[in-house]
This record gives sequence, structure tokens and C-alpha cells, in this order.
Amino acid sequence: MIQVTSHTRILVAVEPVDFRNGIDGLARICKEVLKADPFVGWLFVFRGRRGTSIKVLAFDGQGFWLCQKRMSSGKFRYWPGNHSDVSKFLEAHELQVLLAGGDPAAARGAPAWRRISPAG
Repeated sequence: MIQVTSHTRILVAVEPVDFRNGIDGLARICKEVLKADPFVGWLFVFRGRRGTSIKVLAFDGQGFWLCQKRMSSGKFRYWPGNHSDVSKFLEAHELQVLLAGGDPAAARGAPAWRRISPAG
């Protein structure tokens, strides 16, 4: 099971990928293009070239999960990042909006709580 919490690191590939890639191909893209280790437990989000599908790759300590959502009609109109970026981090609530076909940049949520280091 994939758990998505406010502390889950979610990295989105800005450029579309060839969806003939399976787990191994997407893991290679994580390493070579996104410069991220696919075994760290983050969620890696990819968009197909036609914009009708999203794939999410995750490693849970035992193996990889590969999930796909394909729109019944229409496309994912919004995609995070600029063309000058290779990747972009999202918050969990932004991923939910993206998967629903919405604009994650317009999603508003409370900032994630982070422990402040004690002075010392």
C-alpha cells in the first residue's frame, strides 16, 4: 500500500515521458534525468506525452509500486513546473488536486509543520 502523508516527498517530472516505460525504465529516468534515487521511498510522478495519463512510481522497501491513472475523456490540463525545470516537488494536497485534473498551483493548504532545531 502506498501511503501519502503531509511528509511524503513527491517529485514530479516536468517533461512528459514515453509511457511504454515500465518500472525499470521509470526508475532509470529517476536516476538519470531527475537525479534522484528511486529507492528512497519518494513518490515519482510522470505524465504521458498525450497528457491523458499519469504514472506514479514508489518503492516501499520490498519492491516497486507502479500506479497509472488515465482520464476517461479530456487531458490533465495543468502540470507543475516550468519548461526550464527538470522536476518539481509537490505537497500531498497538491498531488490530490493534480490527480483530480485540477491545478496544483492553485491548491491552498496549511504549511507542513517542521520541528525547529533547539538552539544550542
